[in-house]
Amino acid sequence: MYNYHVVIIDDNRAVLQSLKLVLEDVFATVTTMTVPYSLPAILSGGKVDVVLLDMNFSAQKLDGQDGVKWLRYIKSQENPPAVVMITAFGDINLAVNSLKDGAEDFITKPWDNDELVEKLLGAIKKCTHQQSISQKANEADQLKEENEQKLQMTLDEAERQHIIQVLHECDYNITKVAQRLDIGRQKLYNKLRKYGILV
Repeated sequence: MYNYHVVIIDDNRAVLQSLKLVLEDVFATVTTMTVPYSLPAILSGGKVDVVLLDMNFSAQKLDGQDGVKWLRYIKSQENPPAVVMITAFGDINLAVNSLKDGAEDFITKPWDNDELVEKLLGAIKKCTHQQSISQKANEADQLKEENEQKLQMTLDEAERQHIIQVLHECDYNITKVAQRLDIGRQKLYNKLRKYGILV
């Protein structure tokens, strides 16, 4: 058994029951719901590894936009779970398009149990890999920024020490110091203020 939490959202209770029977023998935690409105609380309340998300939640509205809306919501969260869309055969184009919105995969009804489990596990692996890449990229950006800040601090300190040295050598004569540094007097005064050098 895999120590993963699967959330299944489908408005058909018979489908939910069938999916739960299949998946509760494979995954440690299986949560089912007929509507997605409790999903924000579930996502914020603990770790969810994958969401098996239906494309439609109402018999009156079958354009798949409800599923897409909730897919986008899930993927907008910090470290979101994997998402596998589950759809009727006629909505395959919608399911394929949902991959562009961040879904890891999709499966059609009726499903093959082994394929379903394989797709859920593959989605978790893919999602985890992507998050690992993103985290490493963020860490690299942060390290680069920190190094640039340290370098800037080092350069500033080096310039400060050089100005102090030239001040001593020129007996604090601002005109001579500006000439030695090859900058104008006003720019020199600005640097003295910047580095807190009193003359």
